[in-house]
Amino acid sequence: MEDEEDIAFPLVRTLEREGYDVSWVDSGQKALDTLATSPEVVILDLGLPDIDGLEVCRRAREAGFEGAIMIVTARAGELDRVVGLDYGADDYLAKPFGLAELQARVRALLRRTASSAQAGSTPPNGLRIDVDARRVYAGTEEVPLTGKEFEVLNILAANRDKVVSRGRLMADVWDENWYGSTKTLDVTIGRLRQKLESVGVTDRVVAVRGVGFRLEGGTPDA
Repeated sequence: MEDEEDIAFPLVRTLEREGYDVSWVDSGQKALDTLATSPEVVILDLGLPDIDGLEVCRRAREAGFEGAIMIVTARAGELDRVVGLDYGADDYLAKPFGLAELQARVRALLRRTASSAQAGSTPPNGLRIDVDARRVYAGTEEVPLTGKEFEVLNILAANRDKVVSRGRLMADVWDENWYGSTKTLDVTIGRLRQKLESVGVTDRVVAVRGVGFRLEGGTPDA
């Protein structure tokens, strides 16, 4: 929720490359309307043209929005930080900031909201991989995967929270002498994400730009 394109576009591109679904709005009213879609994390600028970001934050919480809210603003004064947190913000990041720091804060907020949801509602589906049978389960529900999807997921799960390079995935899943496009890997990752999300798996396959992929979040079932 940012009205300046030169700030919003780099943030959108960076987060999308990390594997997140990102929506951008440029006004306070659009921001409030967007909250009806229940985003997991809101990145909120205070200097919106029609409604002040602090007021957007206050109204969001009054309306029952339970997602995480991170305020991002050039207002670095202590009073603004205190008011923002009192109005229901979960984090406060002063401009200018590094993209790496913002990404780390988003990951932390996602972990926090996932933990809160798990504590206060029905537990999310844990990911279980039966290597011998080459089958994957979300809770008690089997996730139908192709052979390549299974092999990619199995490697990522064996290296949970660590980045696995594109080169290693191509060599291990396809062939070390593969001469085709690595877009094959991107297509496989995209299908894998969709299948995991469709059954409520909390694990995320995150892209690390220029390096590879990482499986993070959730807790694997025994």
